[in-house]
Amino acid sequence: MEHRTERTPKASNGLCPPWALRDYAVLADGERGALVDPEGRIVWLCAPRWHSDAVFSALIGGGGYFAVEPADRWHVWGGAYEDGTLIRVSRWVTADCVVECRDALAMPASPDRLVLLRRMRVRKGEARLRMRLDARPGFGAHRMRRPRLEDGVWTAEAEGLYLRLAGAPGASWEPEEGLRGEFRLREGEQRDLVLEFATARGNPRLDAGELWRATERTWDDAVPDCSGLVAPRDARHAYAVLRGLTSSAGGMVAAATTSLPERANAGRNYDYRFAWLRDQCYAGLAVAAHGPHQLLDSAVRFTAERILADGERTRPAYTVSGDPVPAEHTLDLPGYPGGSDRIGNHAGRQFQLDTFGEALQLFAAAAHHDCLTKDAERAAVVAVDAVERNWRRDDAGLWELEDRWWTHSRLCVVGGLRRMGAVFPGAHGRRCAELAETIHAETRRRCLHPDGHWRRAADDDGPEAALLVTMARGWPAADDPSSPVTRTFIEERLARDGYLYRFDHPEAPLGEAEGAFLLCGFAMALATHRLGDHVGAFRWFERTRAACGPSGLFAEEYDVRQRQLRGNAPQAFVHALLLECAARLGGSSAAPY
Repeated sequence: MEHRTERTPKASNGLCPPWALRDYAVLADGERGALVDPEGRIVWLCAPRWHSDAVFSALIGGGGYFAVEPADRWHVWGGAYEDGTLIRVSRWVTADCVVECRDALAMPASPDRLVLLRRMRVRKGEARLRMRLDARPGFGAHRMRRPRLEDGVWTAEAEGLYLRLAGAPGASWEPEEGLRGEFRLREGEQRDLVLEFATARGNPRLDAGELWRATERTWDDAVPDCSGLVAPRDARHAYAVLRGLTSSAGGMVAAATTSLPERANAGRNYDYRFAWLRDQCYAGLAVAAHGPHQLLDSAVRFTAERILADGERTRPAYTVSGDPVPAEHTLDLPGYPGGSDRIGNHAGRQFQLDTFGEALQLFAAAAHHDCLTKDAERAAVVAVDAVERNWRRDDAGLWELEDRWWTHSRLCVVGGLRRMGAVFPGAHGRRCAELAETIHAETRRRCLHPDGHWRRAADDDGPEAALLVTMARGWPAADDPSSPVTRTFIEERLARDGYLYRFDHPEAPLGEAEGAFLLCGFAMALATHRLGDHVGAFRWFERTRAACGPSGLFAEEYDVRQRQLRGNAPQAFVHALLLECAARLGGSSAAPY
């Protein structure tokens, strides 16, 4: 769709000033996600799906937001998630009252209809609350049209989206600003606001009580008990995040946002509102370490469908509905400070060999739990064929850089082949084992340094934290002499202040080139545990676990000196590795390495 450049007032007008990334909370229902700032403003929401255009884009300098906040500007804020859910309760304390706002995206969710629930309640005193709803489809390019109030429900429409808002019959519609309203609540009173965006008219009535009850039941059914794991509350929260990012079609987005900076004004700002098969496999493997829960089935189904559809041309990333990722382009918006306004992602057209290795490991984990489907069995055969024909090719690798002969990619497929070789009977199993030995022998010849550690790539002797992921998965084996040597080499070269970085940047020291990479910190904990150093593993786990915001959410990177999150949030694969650590470090894993 064309994105017009003539735009109405943006977030820069002061209505939605940006906050540090660590201060935002996320709501998600599997089909889309919303970011909420500490003032109670929803400043990011795409509709109807993750990869759709945003209707609230104030986060990146566009138009559109939904605010419910105390009129008294003299207040402090806080909040927390209800256990095992992405239901968020924000709390504001003013000089005279205590107000809570309970927020959620209603579940079970539909791909063509989202419902946002907001329940305001006064715990103490009397509060005057302001509501502002300014929906701007197309990343702020369009206004909602034809507003109407009927039977206490506001309606409007624009660009194929139909809006309904229940709970604010006394609000007024301003042509340039959308809905505005105020209401007073006494101690113990509450007010429900229910906002819907849908692709068609004629949806059920917006009954707040029914919607809340259905949402609570869905979360209760979706997130398992984690009381037997290390850090059980954080583990359960990580599972809730992964569930909130996973659609009914099975695809799990890498993160809810786009263009949030990994480093200010460095150009590393990407759109993560798509499903990376690798990330999906990480999540599935983490869940498998806990048990045969629902998200394992989702990961197996989505990954198998993509491999069966595309074979050796399987893409690293898709939309959550399995479609190609659109090419990158910009929107003519200011972007989050230090970031940009980029949507789409070039990774959807790369070749990343390790994707097949992770898929094979996922399928093997499913077989361990006796939930490997016939489609997944067929997809595993296709993946083995793809590896056999392509393992000698250069690829973009885990970090999606230039095409090279990356060590991690080869060791990843070796591990996947070995695990599937133990699952497949007869000739298929022998073929996997033989291919694994062939790839391992050549990788060892080209990528094992004379000092005993694995090189980053065939032409690069430097350290590479991605190798900890394969080590955590069981390859090389714990008793292979290269494993402790490589782990020590990575720690000596890439660790600072108890956090781990991905690789050396020639242009800047660690911590200046980019933030600590949280996936790598949790992978270090797992690899250290596999090598038998349980105390060291817990140190890495606890240090990395501390790198979240007040909401308990992790981004991709962590600026250690400034104690700030960097990059898109919440980052799915970081939460996945936290969950896996929680399952494995306590010795309660339901699946072998």
